[in-house]
Amino acid sequence: MKIGVVSDTHGSVLGWEKAWEILKNTDIIIHCGDLFNHGPGNPIPEKYSPRELLNIFNNLNIPLLISKGNCDSEVDQAFLNIPLAFPFLFYQINDLRILISHGHIFKKDEWIEIGKKWKIDILISGHTHIPVIEKVENITILNPGSPSIPKEKTPTCAKINLDEKLITIFDLSDFSEIKKEYL
Repeated sequence: MKIGVVSDTHGSVLGWEKAWEILKNTDIIIHCGDLFNHGPGNPIPEKYSPRELLNIFNNLNIPLLISKGNCDSEVDQAFLNIPLAFPFLFYQINDLRILISHGHIFKKDEWIEIGKKWKIDILISGHTHIPVIEKVENITILNPGSPSIPKEKTPTCAKINLDEKLITIFDLSDFSEIKKEYL
């Protein structure tokens, strides 16, 4: 099974189209939030079209799980036919426990403590627009970065391959693998 992971699309159809090249070959997609709005602290991303991106999400043929971000609103939920989970989205497949939150509520040490308490294998968040894979004790922490407004100038998303027990972050400029971590 393959799980696609993306965050912080911020209304960019171009960012989503780049991420889709990786995500279209997955069984399920996790979105860590900030779907449509760019927010006042971010530039307007390239090919910004929240309505078009909404239509894409509403018509995906792959299940999409979404954690509500700080730029997501009740109005977004009114038009989106997928529930926005807040403050957590919990997903379990077989014995693997995954906890997702956008990333704007908990400090890193709090996030790790929640992971320990709930016996989580993978903690996933977005918000920072910076891709991260790291191990803290028995927990893997993943941030897929952003395909639309990357803070390190490299648009990114991630894939979790459960068969290979491997998490990979992809550079969407050339679809190369830039970070890997085994579960």
